[in-house]
Amino acid sequence: MPIEFKRNRVIFRDVVRVEEAEALLEALQKKPTTKVDLAACTHLHTANLQVLVVAKSSIASWPEDSELRAWVKSALEPTS
Repeated sequence: MPIEFKRNRVIFRDVVRVEEAEALLEALQKKPTTKVDLAACTHLHTANLQVLVVAKSSIASWPEDSELRAWVKSALEPTS
């Protein structure tokens, strides 16, 4: 399962596809303070990234892959 929903954390693993976006949105709407762990994520479909942007999710761990981390951070971190 590419997304694991825990009590106060959503854990992304490996390839997270478009099919997971709806469940992710529902989970983050129910618990907006949920932290997101992207450390084990190797690919993130843009639909899921959009959900994270709209939900203003708090990131507990960024992706280990440097290119993916840079891409995700550019969308989720506020610019100064």
